Amino acid sequence: MRSVLIIALLFRAVLGFAQESNGSVSGSIVDAKGGEALANVAVQLSNGSTPVLRAVSDPAGRFRLDLVAPGNYTLRASTVGYHVVTQSFQLAAGASKEFQIVLSPDNLGRTDTIEVTAGPFDSASEDSPSSLVLSGNDVRNLASVLADDPLRAVQSLPGVTSNNDFDARFSVRGADYSRVGLYLDDVKLHQPFHMLQGQNVTGSGAAFNGDMVESLELHEGAFPARFGDASAGILDVRTRDGSHSGTSFRIEGSASNAGFVAEGPVGKRKRGSWLVGARRSYLQYLINRIDPNGTSLAFALEDVQGRFSWEFNPRNKVTFYLLESYSSLDRTGSNAKLGINSLATAGYDYTLANFGWHYTPSPRLVINSHAAWMREKYNNYNPTPLPLGEGYYGEWVGNTNASWLWAPGAKLDAGVATRLLRDSGFSTQYQSVTSPRLLDQWHGAATEAEGYVQQTWNTAHDRLHLTAGFHFGHHSLDKVAVALPAASATLLLTPSTRIQLGWGQYAQDQELSVLTSLAGDSRLLPIRSTQEIAAVEQRLNARTRFRAEFYNRTDRDIADRPLLDPRMIGSTVFVPPILPRWSNSERAWARGVEVFLQRTSANKFTGWVSWAWGRTGIRDGVTGARFPSDFDQRNTISIYGSYRLRPSVNLSVHSSYGGGFPIPEYLALKNGVYFLAPSRNQLRMDYYQRTDIRINKSWTHDKWKFALYGEVINLSNRTNHLFDSLNSYNTKTGQTSVTLDTMMPIIPSAGVLIER
Repeated sequence: MRSVLIIALLFRAVLGFAQESNGSVSGSIVDAKGGEALANVAVQLSNGSTPVLRAVSDPAGRFRLDLVAPGNYTLRASTVGYHVVTQSFQLAAGASKEFQIVLSPDNLGRTDTIEVTAGPFDSASEDSPSSLVLSGNDVRNLASVLADDPLRAVQSLPGVTSNNDFDARFSVRGADYSRVGLYLDDVKLHQPFHMLQGQNVTGSGAAFNGDMVESLELHEGAFPARFGDASAGILDVRTRDGSHSGTSFRIEGSASNAGFVAEGPVGKRKRGSWLVGARRSYLQYLINRIDPNGTSLAFALEDVQGRFSWEFNPRNKVTFYLLESYSSLDRTGSNAKLGINSLATAGYDYTLANFGWHYTPSPRLVINSHAAWMREKYNNYNPTPLPLGEGYYGEWVGNTNASWLWAPGAKLDAGVATRLLRDSGFSTQYQSVTSPRLLDQWHGAATEAEGYVQQTWNTAHDRLHLTAGFHFGHHSLDKVAVALPAASATLLLTPSTRIQLGWGQYAQDQELSVLTSLAGDSRLLPIRSTQEIAAVEQRLNARTRFRAEFYNRTDRDIADRPLLDPRMIGSTVFVPPILPRWSNSERAWARGVEVFLQRTSANKFTGWVSWAWGRTGIRDGVTGARFPSDFDQRNTISIYGSYRLRPSVNLSVHSSYGGGFPIPEYLALKNGVYFLAPSRNQLRMDYYQRTDIRINKSWTHDKWKFALYGEVINLSNRTNHLFDSLNSYNTKTGQTSVTLDTMMPIIPSAGVLIER
């Protein structure tokens, strides 16, 4: 009995000594974008390769590990959709260690600093009354595993319409994509897509890699005066720097494409960074093996891009971005089924180089300058092979933008830009191999000069925000000079309730391929637009808002070829002339309302529910016809939600509904047969509906991370149709032949990511 008591006392003494020598490890985990606390993050403490203790961060982002023996450890924090962070340390006997861990989303660079932002719903410049921002994991979840396209994420935003599964482009408030200006790092791009040019063939994808995109900001109406040469909206895309904390790479692959991204710091002091990415699609090869005699229009794509940045000192930083992309189509295996004017092979090459200089001479003055060059080349051939069309577009750009905080709450923005443009090409049609007919030809060059001045004020103790500015422009070919005012106001009625008003006038020059076309005219005027918006927004909490926005847009001088399409005039079939002319014949109007409820958070649920109603009408001044816009969609519903179920599992769902677009022809339907009609756009496609579900699962190991992406596209297997073309018509009866394409059925897809 006495020996048992002695052993018990010795055990108690040893245990007490061990407890006194043990320490603790605790800390907080936050998101690099804005500093939000991150819950549901797995924390693992390892001694060598052996896990010792595990924990999961609480809703406040806190974690704590007790009874940690002294020694050398590695702390690892991981959750799905974020880069893994590891920290090595030594823990002395009885000591406590406190960490602040910063996690960066997968599609952004690794960083150990927190980016301070104005708020989850506010734009970086805070000068737009109607902007929607996408960043972080939402861009990846909405881009689709099958396509991996950041522009398809934009299609999901409230008020944006797109009823084409194969096209990355979209419509904004009844206006087609050609009227939306796409800016990449302060440079307006021309056609940055993987697509087929010069043909009536649907299908496109963004040429830039989503893993290199930091944010996408869509300005749907009354956009600021700092943007120019667009008449409907603006999409502002920002690419990111490479990682300054360490070298890493990731390899991704799915059923349709594969790629990699690598990045890291430059120099011993890590004052620079590099970032390189490449992608390649092999969808065309798969389709050719499945159906070698088919006539599918699926095309292959590949691109490589890189970004280099270097900070000479805190005042001077330079960046260089390079993109080279190529798209191709090869249907030569189906030559026997193709007609003499059918597309057999095609290629489209897009190149962009952008050099930037960021200069901060004082804390109140920032100057950004860019010099860029872009080039587009395409060629199309029939089965013979003879050329169906070729084209070349080139552009040099130079711009400088300055922001001066000249007084508290008062900022002056100004900028100038010059664009040197060149465009040439032709399109041909064949009656036989020996009798080609030139359909169109264009060749020309022009200079565009533009500038802007914009002033913002914060007054009434930051409850009133005002912006006013002018945009100036001149085009050397059409000889038109414009001065375009724009203004907006945001009033905070209460800390959680705000009213926003916006008004502006905008102009967009016609394409050189129109101004210099055989059917064009260098005197064609630019498209002019006047836009008004009024919105009320209620913040339910710091990360949830309800917003209702009303808009009105009037357009004039839209260029069209009013005599291009066949139609009925009385009881007679109108046959178009051989080369119908372009003219500023159309005026248009667009009115509607957009309502949505949105939550943006790195924890638990993030997403939105939106409904948009709008009408867009056109009047043609040559024919006197009135008809709906080609992209007139009366009702649009978009639902998106993403939820981190566990530290390693994330579920996201997106569902969209759209009333049918008009069929862009003079058509009527009688007993299931299409005939020419006297009115345009009177028939509509059936409604569009699609639901996609995606699950992301990640596994982390000592030196690498593995992620699996599973996705089901069109979960309900809804058969959506797309109008492709009017093929032929009877000049006596008016009966026509049309082609309707069937879009994606239910398609399961999977992708993998390996990161180190």
